[in-house]
Amino acid sequence: MKNTIGVKMIYNFYHSAVKAELKKRGFSKDIAEKINEEHKKIIGRAKDIGKSRLLSSYIMASYFIAMNRGTGKSAEENYEIFRDGLCASKLFHKVIGDVDSYLDPKKMAGRLQWSEDSHKHKYENDWVVDILPGNDEYDLGYDYHECGACKLCNDEGCPELAAYLCRMDYVLADIMNMKLVRTGTIAEGAPYCDFRYSRLSDTENK
Repeated sequence: MKNTIGVKMIYNFYHSAVKAELKKRGFSKDIAEKINEEHKKIIGRAKDIGKSRLLSSYIMASYFIAMNRGTGKSAEENYEIFRDGLCASKLFHKVIGDVDSYLDPKKMAGRLQWSEDSHKHKYENDWVVDILPGNDEYDLGYDYHECGACKLCNDEGCPELAAYLCRMDYVLADIMNMKLVRTGTIAEGAPYCDFRYSRLSDTENK
């Protein structure tokens, strides 16, 4: 895929947070450059997914792969670095928003159109999703039948890394003050990923 301005912006967003965490943990400065160089190679090989709504998740996957090749550390430690770096980033918290912005009913029309478009399979490596409006059990649901992060990890010969990216979904939900319930993911062998988001109850908010 092309290393467009949009791709570079998302990459820099992740890289700035990770660099701060690497410095905090005492890594040498050349590690960040190794990640940068590896990421350029991965993007050059990656299949294009156009203007996907989940481009940031695709770049998160490419970045995490680059981290695992650049730091020399285990996938578990790289996950912790990535998680802690993003959690400590004030900019990340601002950009990701909160439960009210995420569950805004005005966004449903766009989500349903996204779902319809995803089933056309215009881009091989993009996600395919069904959107589930809220009910008595949850406020918003997604059933992902294909996962772009898994596809990219498979293409890069490291399918085992996708499961670590799945764990980030819970981190993001926590940051937005939401509850995520999920029984399985494609990365872990399930036929699809079932995301169910809900507002926290008064007791859970305490």
